Amino acid sequence: MAETLLDVRNLRIEATVHPPGEDPRTITIVDNVSLTLEKGRVLGLIGESGAGKSTIGLSPMGYGRGGVRITGGEVILNGRDILKQGKNGIRKLRGHEVCYVAQSAAAAFNPAQRLMDQVVETSLKHGIANRADAEKRAIALFRKLSLPDPENIGRRYPHQVSGGQLQRVMTAMALCPEPDLIIFDEPTTALDVTTQIDVLAAIKDAIRDTGVAALYITHDLAVVAQVADDIMVLRHGKMVEKGTTHQIIKEPKEAYTQALVSVHKIDHQEKTPTPNPILSVKNVTAAYGNGIVKVLKNVSVDIHPGQTLAVVGESGSGKSTLARAITGLLPPQEGEILFDGRKLSNRLSDRTKDDLRQLQMIYQMADVAMNPRHTVGTIIGRPLTFYFGLRGAERDRRVKELLEEIEMGTGFIDRYPAELSGGQKQRVCIARALAAKPKLIICDEVTSALDPLVANGILKLLLNLQEIEQVAYLFITHDIATVRSIADSIAVMYRGEVVRYGAKSQVLTPPFDDYTDLLLSSVPEMEIGWLEKAIAGRKMASAGN
Repeated sequence: MAETLLDVRNLRIEATVHPPGEDPRTITIVDNVSLTLEKGRVLGLIGESGAGKSTIGLSPMGYGRGGVRITGGEVILNGRDILKQGKNGIRKLRGHEVCYVAQSAAAAFNPAQRLMDQVVETSLKHGIANRADAEKRAIALFRKLSLPDPENIGRRYPHQVSGGQLQRVMTAMALCPEPDLIIFDEPTTALDVTTQIDVLAAIKDAIRDTGVAALYITHDLAVVAQVADDIMVLRHGKMVEKGTTHQIIKEPKEAYTQALVSVHKIDHQEKTPTPNPILSVKNVTAAYGNGIVKVLKNVSVDIHPGQTLAVVGESGSGKSTLARAITGLLPPQEGEILFDGRKLSNRLSDRTKDDLRQLQMIYQMADVAMNPRHTVGTIIGRPLTFYFGLRGAERDRRVKELLEEIEMGTGFIDRYPAELSGGQKQRVCIARALAAKPKLIICDEVTSALDPLVANGILKLLLNLQEIEQVAYLFITHDIATVRSIADSIAVMYRGEVVRYGAKSQVLTPPFDDYTDLLLSSVPEMEIGWLEKAIAGRKMASAGN
């Protein structure tokens, strides 16, 4: 029987919230959760935003994010309760016995230091190895994690490698001091699917080859099914169900787990385009750095009234840059953008108030898109005042109508963003966009940070609102499942160019170009062993070429 490495008993974690204008109050965010993890095994922690998975995952480091404190239970690592070790004891185990891989490697690295210096830093500070031995181990890990030029990549700075490469370097940094436990906190959520598959394979191989135990935090069951031996499902800070990966995927016992496993994808039938598009992008080329770096190259697409164009591609393909060009944040060098039959000014500052009203945007991270000191009513009400001059009772009445439209109800009008779930925050952002009565809404990865159930609800809401309001969507995503659920037409982008474009049925029907084929084959499936099959398929395709 495998030896227990981590034993969390009756963990209770609380946080103090400070709603503007109200007295501080305490809320429970992890309620009496217990788990065990044996050496060499991987436990997946899965749940929606606010389920407590990251908070639980950080507890073996004796760490709570701002305002969060562990108020009950035990966290026993290697036979001792780390909550009783004091600050110096906890400091000694961090980066030695337990290491952490963050969701955003780009935000976790020091941009002013070379990669190698950061990878070996913990080993040197804890006296685990001298510089030469630490660098030798780092290079071996770079090679194991399939990083290019493993002997020299450590000389680069973080901005000189891709997002997927930086995530693998961060995994090497966690493995370098030879810890007993690694906490992976959504390590592939910010990556496109073609990069995600490589990082997942590298992480899985590294765990297997080093024998390290791991907590793998994610909201994506299809991803965790590829790397975890066991899965714990969390909701509202409590454990819903725990079992082997096979049992959770194939024979879930609890209703919530069953719903997660069997999310029904939306069967959206594409609509026939109307004769006149609401937006036409014609031969647009755009660049950064005084026109030196071309990021859009001769891009042409149309969006029709009441329909959805999905723009799909990997990170760096030009999806969000296209949105910036359309909104006037990045004026095109060449080409033109027509809105409702008339040419839009290239620069945002030159557009009329009505131009701004008719073209709205919903952002990926609802958390940072809302002022935390404003109530829901104020957030939704601002465009009503700005565009239509509504105030007082008239504005409140329209806000309540919009809250009903987004299926939240008027009881949320006085709440603050901190009191909402991830899905509720995104609904408020949708209501704020709808308040302007736009003809087109740009949706930039609006479901990528949400768990499958909540994301499905947001997609259904957007489709219902489209029927009611006849609003068009430009839907930016790297998720093919989302594209199938919501799109009428699709533009596949690669390195600033549109490589495949047309009706959804046409774009998703073979024969495919090489890049579209790679994109479609990289979408994780909720099937144990899918990752190995996908990697083998890539190798065969590569050998065939």
